Order: sequence, then structure tokens, then C-alpha cells
Amino acid sequence: MKRIQKERDRLLRKLTRVSGLSGAIGAFVCLLVPGASTGVELALAAVLSAGAGVCIMLHTARGALLPALGAVACAIALVSVLGAAPVLDPVAVAAMAVTAAMTASSVAITLIVRADGPYLVLALAAATLIAVGVVAATGHSMEAVAVGTLMGWAANASIGIWLDRSIATASERIGEVGRAHEAERLASELESQQRQDARVLHDTVLATLSLLAHSGVGVGASALRQQAGDDARLLRQLRLGAPLDRGSTTVFSPESDDESLSMTFESVRQRFARMGLDVNWHGTGRLALPRDTLDALLGAVGECLENVRRHAGVTEADVTVSDDDRTVRAMVTDAGTGFEPGTVDGARLGYAESVVGRLQMVGGRARIFSSPGSGTTVMLEVPKP
Repeated sequence: MKRIQKERDRLLRKLTRVSGLSGAIGAFVCLLVPGASTGVELALAAVLSAGAGVCIMLHTARGALLPALGAVACAIALVSVLGAAPVLDPVAVAAMAVTAAMTASSVAITLIVRADGPYLVLALAAATLIAVGVVAATGHSMEAVAVGTLMGWAANASIGIWLDRSIATASERIGEVGRAHEAERLASELESQQRQDARVLHDTVLATLSLLAHSGVGVGASALRQQAGDDARLLRQLRLGAPLDRGSTTVFSPESDDESLSMTFESVRQRFARMGLDVNWHGTGRLALPRDTLDALLGAVGECLENVRRHAGVTEADVTVSDDDRTVRAMVTDAGTGFEPGTVDGARLGYAESVVGRLQMVGGRARIFSSPGSGTTVMLEVPKP
């Protein structure tokens, strides 16, 4: 059974318990009024009211049918006992009305939602009305009691039906929201994967194509062949539907299961050394990070170094790694031509996705410090776990 159905049944049983016990207690209190009943009637009323209350408690504990029938039987018996008196006090009539309209009819709240609920409720309501009619046949005026009985059964049955349908409608709406959320999550994951693939392609295949377009100036033929081979493997993985961000290239993933920054950085350094850019590394020798964070940081470092190689007009760059209790920082520095940071187009894929986008995915950020003729420093920051 779904959790929302369990909560529905719990709510219905709670309402039944409150209504039924209130009716049983209210009827007995009415009979305590002097002159409302004789000593024998009061004693029987106490026993029957207590019996009805116990049956209601048992019924509302687990929703069993037999205690519900027992509660209605006790209520009918109480009406019959009070109706057997030669003369009915108005307070006794009120007690009968409360018993028939509240105590007996309270079980309609829970029974109406059963598969056979409508038939059960109709049968029990008819039995209660017959008991009232039998008392009326002895000459007592029972119109008010009969009307109250009808209204009580109708009201409690309506409450049960309304709550059942309202909760069912709410469950459907929750299901629709859940399905919409799942669809949005899948779409978001797909978009994220596509963006990640675009980053990797931009940082590798497109970079190699740019080298080829410029006839590989400054890069040896063997380095170009090796890089083209790596790119071919990337394209093959893309064609087969494999993700590009897990082990597809040593630029973005560790060469082994050891998640030390030095091992990963070494693969980056070797790649750019083949392309004619010497990278000097300073700082922490070993630094453990979660795989996603490590890939994002090294991917951003690789793209910054690619920008140095292509635009700075130098053959050397420095990467300095430091950390504190909360953050790991990597500074990529060159003494090249520099530029005005405000002139960088924020929509460029290389900056917006391969650097900023990568770091934002893991809660990090990037900052650029540069000016024309004074070199460039890019500060990359990622949080520690």
C-alpha cells in the first residue's frame, strides 16, 4: 500500500475515533442529568457506552470490520434501552439522538472507503433507523432523533468520501509533479553531459584541428600524431555513446586509481611539453580530492595552459597549487602579452564552459588578473570535501 493511502486511513480512523468517543461520552453525560433516566437505565447506559467506546477504539486501531459492527450494535442497544421507558425525558431523547447520530454513524467515515463500503454503510444506517422506528412505534415522538440519525450517517459518509477523493486527487498531483521532476532531472543530466562533452571536444579535438590549420607551427610531427590518436579515441567513444569525462584522456582523469594531484598534473605537463609549452609546477606534492572535483580542476588548468600556448606568445608557464582547510587553489601564470579582462567575451566556449563552467559544476570559481604587456594570472578555486 502506498504511503499516502496509509496516511489516508490513519486520518479517517482518527476522525472516527474522535466522533465516536465524543458521541458515547456525550450521551452518557446527558443521562447523568437528574430525572433523565432511572438507576437501571443509567447503569445499562454506562455499560453500553463503554462497550461502544471500546469497539470504536479497536476498530480505529487497525480498521477491522467486526469492532465497527459491535460499536453500532452497542449504540442500537442503548437507543432501545432508553426507548423502553414509559415516559421519555427530553434529555434522554437528546442522548438517544447523540448516540444514533454520532456514536453509531462515526464508523461510516472509515467503512465508506472500503470496496463494499456503500452497502455496509447503508445497511448499518438502516439498522439504526429501524431501531429508532421501533421506539417511535411504542408511542414516543422520535422525529428529531430520526432526522438527526439520517443527517449523522449522511454527514460522516460524505466526510469519508470527500477525504478519500481529495487525497486521491492530491496523490495524482504529487505523481504528476514527481514525473515532471524526473523528466526535468533527466533533461538536466542530458544537458550537463552534452556540455561536458562539448568542453572535452573543445579542449582536445578542436585544439588539434586549430594546430593543423596553422600547419602545426611550434609543434613536432610526432606530438601531432600522438595528439591526433588521442582525439581519434575520443571521437570513437562519442560515436559509441560512451561519456567523455571518465578516463577518456589523461588531461582530465588520473592515470591510476591514486587520486594525487601530482600524478594528474604530470600528464597535463607532458601533453603541453609535446606542444612546445614548458610548464613549471610549484606547491603541494600530493593532494587528494574527489574525482569530479579533481577532473574539473585539472580540466580548467589544461584549458588555461592551452590559452597560454595559443595567445600569450611565450613558451613557459607556471602553475602554483596551494590549499587551506576549505579550498584548493591553482594559479596559472605566464609572462606573455597579457590582455584586458573586460574585453573577454563571456560567451566564448573556452572561457565560459571549459574554465568557469567546469568549476561551477563542483562549487568552484575562476578569476582572471591581467593587463596588456604584463602577463596573465588565472586563479582557480575548488572546495575541499
